[in-house]
Parts: sequence; structure tokens; C-alpha cells
Amino acid sequence: MEKVEISEGILSSKETEEIVDLASMTGFFNSEELIILRELACECYDKKNTGDYQFILGKNYSGKIIGFSCWGKIPGTASGYDLYWIAVDKKYQGNGLGRFILETTEKEIHKKGGSRIYIETSSRELYIPTTAFYKKSGYTKAAMLEDFYADGDSKIIFQKVL
Repeated sequence: MEKVEISEGILSSKETEEIVDLASMTGFFNSEELIILRELACECYDKKNTGDYQFILGKNYSGKIIGFSCWGKIPGTASGYDLYWIAVDKKYQGNGLGRFILETTEKEIHKKGGSRIYIETSSRELYIPTTAFYKKSGYTKAAMLEDFYADGDSKIIFQKVL
């Protein structure tokens, strides 16, 4: 893996657009999800990283975002956190960057008092590598909601105890 800088903290307006562009290029985000992602990134930017949504960015040597995670505390829980999204530029997939961003996210959640992380994903064939990634990273399948997103597209919920 080439040298990657992990960035936390306040997003810039340029970074919010880079995040959405990267997510769009992966082919895993539909148009509604891209709108939501932009809203979450803008909220993080507007609230100077003090809101409900946090981002961890992976940047290459030239400062371009090549991966990110979006996560936050689950309201009403003592120590539960959601990993909303994790994405890596296609050119950098398969070299450990996703795992590095995920582990960094887990460490940050743990520092904030988190003890459980939940991840929701689709059961569609496109997401088979995603579910394998989560399982390999120590997440277990906690539930499956049949036909949640659409007929034949169930929601799989993974969890990890930190």
C-alpha cells in the first residue's frame, strides 16, 4: 500500500465534494444515497465536526481523498455506533486501505466510549465482496430483514463488539 495520510476533524467544502465524487465512482451508491452522503458531509462541515456524523479520510501523497468512512453514535444507546459508509477509490481497492480506514474508525469509536459497531448493507450480489470484507474484519451477522430495500434485496446488519 502506498503511503496514505489519515485525516480526521473538520471537513472543508472541497472535501465534501471529493467524498461524494469518490462514492459515485465506486458504483455502490445510488442517487438517493449520494444525496444523503452530501447532506451528512455538509452537516459535518457546517457543524465543524461536532455534529452526529463524523468522517475519517484516507488521502494519497498529493492530498486527494482515496477512501473514507462516515460514522456516528446511535442516539438513545449507551455506547452503540453506526458505520454508515466506508468507500475506497477503485484504483486503491484490494491493497489494505479499506481495512486501515475501518481499523482507524474502530479505534476512534473506542476512544469515544463506543463498545459496539453496527453496519447495514445490501444482500444483492454486488455486495458479496462487502459482506466478505466485514466478516474478515471480525463483524458477525446480527440480523437480516428480508426484501427491505426492494424485492430480493434484503438488509443485512453486522455487528462487532469492541
